[in-house]
This record gives sequence, C-alpha cells and structure tokens, in this order.
Amino acid sequence: MTRAARASVMLLAACALASPAWSQQASPPAPAAAVALTPNAQHGKEISYTCLGCHGIDGYKNAYPNYSVPELEGQHPEYLVDALHGYRDGDRAHLTMHSQASTLSDQDIVDIAAYFAGKPLTATGKPAGTVPQVATLCVSCHGSDGVGITPNYPTLAGQHEDYLARALDEYKKGGRKNPVMKGFASNLKDDDIDVIARYFSQLRPALATEERPYTRLTAH
Repeated sequence: MTRAARASVMLLAACALASPAWSQQASPPAPAAAVALTPNAQHGKEISYTCLGCHGIDGYKNAYPNYSVPELEGQHPEYLVDALHGYRDGDRAHLTMHSQASTLSDQDIVDIAAYFAGKPLTATGKPAGTVPQVATLCVSCHGSDGVGITPNYPTLAGQHEDYLARALDEYKKGGRKNPVMKGFASNLKDDDIDVIARYFSQLRPALATEERPYTRLTAH
C-alpha cells in the first residue's frame, strides 16, 4: 500500500471513530421525563389547616368583594391542581390564595387537591331539565348535569351561585387568564352570567363543603 493510500485509510478510520461522539455532542439533550406525582390525601389533610379556615365553613364568604367561598368536595382533583397552580403562578388574581399557594410544592398541591376533592362527583349522563340558551355552550365542557366532562374541567353542579357569577366576571375582566373562558365570558352580559350561575348552582348531585375536623373552636 502506498503512503497516500495508508493516509486515506487512517483518515477514514478516524472519522468513523469520531462520528458517534460528534453525533452525541450535536444532538440536543433529551427532555427530562415528567414525573407523575402520587396523591396523598392524608398528607393533604395534615397541611390544609389554613385552607379549612375558609373552605371548611359552610356558607363562608370572601370579605371583599363579598361572595361565597367555593365548595370543593366532589370536585375533580385534577382541576383543583390546575386552579392552585393558577393562583401560585399569578394566572388567577386573588391575593390570599396567591399567598397560600406560593408556599406549596407541586406535591403539596396534588395532596391538598386529593383531600378536598374526596370522592369526585360522577356524570349521570342525564340532562337536568331544559338548559338555558345562554348556557348551551357551557354544558359542552361542564356537562348538562354540571359534572365536567374531563378531569381538568371543573364540576359546577351545586356550586354557590354568587361564586359562579364572580368567576365568570373575573374571566370576562381578566382576573383569570384562561384564554378559552376569557373568549367565552367576554361576550356575556350581566344577565347572561346570572342565568348561567343560577342554572348550574341548582343541579344535583352537588358539590359540598369539606367539614373541618372537630376542635374546641368549632361550633359543634
């Protein structure tokens, strides 16, 4: 073999050996695998003592503006996780909820959601009377019986009427950033909001308030 031929063979061999290493360096790193968090409702209960100060009292109202604190028992836990992330990340404007959620880890949020949801309501598959015209688009996601059709869509059945009206008003005015709900709510008149809130609040079976554990400070 001539000197030139030997040099060509050595060059090809070097390239062959180098190519895997070059490929590894040039390829972008694989994204980290998402880790599914396992809910621990007992831990959620243990760290929910401040939450229960509002969400554990039936009929309790937000001080200003004045509206009922939402009922959470029977809700989809996945939706509650999304809501808490929204408060933590600033996608929902509520100072107290933001302050509370900002102290929570992702695992804390999953655990609290599991505790408050309890046994989520299940869809009956049966329309509850006549759906108001203005609410026909709502039931395509929130169900004609008020049970969200996917875990990330909130169940509205039996939710406080004034809370539902407040939530729609926040979507309309930008206090909540969900783009789908903002687009829908932006076209609603005040009378429309009242009709929608009244319809869903009257549906049964209904969401409920998670009762606080008995202490010497409770009324019973």
